[in-house]
Formats: sequence, structure tokens, C-alpha cells
Amino acid sequence: MLNAIWVGLVVLAVVVAAFTGRMEAVSQGALDAAKDAITLVIGLTGGMILFLGLVKVASEGGLLRAFIRALRPVLRRLFPDVPAEHPAMHAMIMNLAANMLGLGNAATPFGLKAMIELDRLNPQRGSASNAMALFLAINATAITVMPPTGTVMIRAAADSAAPFAIWIPTLIATTASTLTAVLVCLLVQGWPMFRPRPPSEVAPADDAPAGLPDAKLPGLDAPAASASPWRLAFVVGIGIALFWGLARQWAEQAPAMGGSWPFLRDLVLRHWLLPLLMLGFVVIGILGRVRVYDLLIEGGKEGLGVAARIAPYLVAILVAVAMFRASGALEMLVGALDPFTSAVGFPAEALPMALLRPLSGSGAFAVMAEAVNTYGPDSFVGLLVCTLQGSTETTFYVLAVYLGAVGVRDARHILPACLLGDLAGYAAGTAACHAFFG
Repeated sequence: MLNAIWVGLVVLAVVVAAFTGRMEAVSQGALDAAKDAITLVIGLTGGMILFLGLVKVASEGGLLRAFIRALRPVLRRLFPDVPAEHPAMHAMIMNLAANMLGLGNAATPFGLKAMIELDRLNPQRGSASNAMALFLAINATAITVMPPTGTVMIRAAADSAAPFAIWIPTLIATTASTLTAVLVCLLVQGWPMFRPRPPSEVAPADDAPAGLPDAKLPGLDAPAASASPWRLAFVVGIGIALFWGLARQWAEQAPAMGGSWPFLRDLVLRHWLLPLLMLGFVVIGILGRVRVYDLLIEGGKEGLGVAARIAPYLVAILVAVAMFRASGALEMLVGALDPFTSAVGFPAEALPMALLRPLSGSGAFAVMAEAVNTYGPDSFVGLLVCTLQGSTETTFYVLAVYLGAVGVRDARHILPACLLGDLAGYAAGTAACHAFFG
């Protein structure tokens, strides 16, 4: 699909430029976009290293353990057909905890493990069970509570005045997408049109992939190491100092800013989030008795690999979109759609991002970067595309990988539930951006 989209953008750009007389602009746009893509990768590498390192500190310090324990009772209610101590339940807990922390590389192996174990409980092999459908709907709309690191770094590289401003709107959007997908799954799984087909009507399953990790986390049920009194006192002292400082700023600045909400929106959410997030990760490491600096360096090494992996995608997509824009084709498309999208508060300039997000994560990331550079990181379009990037997952990729891993041919209601979740995330993200940014 991404191949067809890329080829289509380039072909249309050249053809339209031939009629609009913008061939020189298309040529220059392609060269400038290729150069800008590499500059962009260099600009976001430092942030990727920093935040992947901080997430490593927090995970090893006990945050991952806390997420897993919190998810257990929730998943036992959502998946009543899966025994509480079955390997499938353990794998799902590990997968969703890793996804919520933004640890995508760690989440995928556990997701595949969960699908294999769920398939062993599946009485209709070849058709997705209710548990498999619900698990995939949650994964494809992956709610993530951590800030979207890559998006924030793109905004920072584009000189945004508040790179972290999209964190709360993104959290609202991804929560809406996940809740919608879950509700749709639960509501329609019993409909006749979505009933599992008999095994004789479904193609035989493929062999499951080998080499997946054990879903058990060693020592998970053991009590966490208690922090020493001096560590607790140190952390409490930090909290008191922060509260006192925030209270003083509120007393001094809130009246002049028009009340508590403008103070919270324009000062705290824009300028306090990054320092508080970094401090929170460090505090978790202190309380968890881990070597914060050593883990920061170990986790940060992954940032270089991430930057290197996304560079070719950024170059390819940015060049194609720049050519499409320079030819005048994007201007025509936006002009045609704007009366319809603007009526619901959604600028047509953000439509390419919304259409590409379910198809390709890397492609959507590149389109988001191009929009941020074109319209500005703090413009409404720039803020919205950044929010949409974190509102949901790459739906078709997730379904293809997970269903293919266990040879499921009959996806039943999974795709409609995921796509409705995507739409809900877009709607909630757009509403949140209007509420926070006007």
C-alpha cells in the first residue's frame, strides 16, 4: 500500500507540474526535502537518546512492574474466557504494559506470544476468537501514557515554543481510540455477520513463529525492594519544594493570566511538563535503587538505532510530499476538500496525515514532519498532525503481523472496530486541539 501511495504521489506531482508549469519548483522541492530530511534526523537523534534512556531508567526502577500489576485485574475482567494464570494472560499483560510505556520493540514479541497462546485456546482455528479480536483492537489503537518522544523531538527540531504541548491532547485522543475500539468489539462480537466460521471454511493456519520470549517476568510476584528512609525523605523534599514553587507562581501569575485554567494551559502544560517528566523518571530510579546514569546510557544507545532506521523513510516520504506540494496538486486537493473538513473543525491540510496513519507508521511520521516544517510546529495544523500521530497505531500493519503470525484468515469484526477506533481518536484529538490551542 505504501509503495502505491509513494509512486502515486511522484507520478501525480510530475504530471500536474507539466500542466501547471511548476516543474522547476518540483525539482528544487525534491532536492531540498532530501536535505531537510537528514537535517531533521540529526536534530531529533539527541532527544531520542535522552528519552529512551529515561524510559529505561523508569522501567528498571519499577514502573513496568507497577503497570503490570495494575493491568492484571482489568484484563481478567475484559478476557473472562482466558484463565487468569494461562500464558496468554501473562503475555497480554506484558505486551500492553510495554505498549503503555512506549516500549514498542519490547511489546511486539509478547504480542506475538499472546496471539499464539490465545490461538491454542481458540475452538475455531483460523477464525479470530473474541479474546484475539479484543486484544488486537487494544493493540491497534495502543493507548500510550508516555509522551510521544519522536513527535516531541520533531517539534523541538522545528523550534517549537512548547514541544510538549501536544502530550495531553495526544493522551485524550489515544484514550478515546482505545475505548471506542474496545466498546465496538464487545458490542458486535455476537452479531450473526461476525460469528466465527467453521474450520472447514477457513484456510489452514501457518506455523507459529519460533524464538518468542517467555511471558513470565521473573520476580514479578515478589515484593518490590523498599526504598531506604533517606531516599524517601529526599523524594518528599523534592515534592514539597516543587509544590511550594508552583504555588508561588500561581499566586503571582494566575490573576494576570486570567485565572487558573490559562495558568495551567499556558505555563504548566507548556513549560513544566518536560522538567517534571525527566524528574519523575529520575525519582522512580532513585526509589527503585537502580544506577540511574548507567541505565540512561544503556537505554540511550537504542536512540541511535531508531534514528538510523527512520532516516530512509523520512527521505522517501518527504521528497514525494514536497514534489506533490510544489506541483500544485496538494493545493488542488486541499481546496476541494476544505469546505467539507472545515465544517467539522478539521483542516484539510491535515487530511494526508489522517489517511496515511493506519497504513504506515513511518510514512505518517514523515508526513507529520513535513507538515510541521511547512505550516510551523505551533500552528493549528502543526499541532493537530502531531496529535493525530499519537492518537492510534498503524492499524493494518498490526493486524497483518499478529493475524499472520497464527494463520488467522477470518478476522471477523477486528478491522471495523479498529477503524472506528481510529476515527474516534481523530475526532477526540481534533476536539482536544481546539480546546487547548483554539
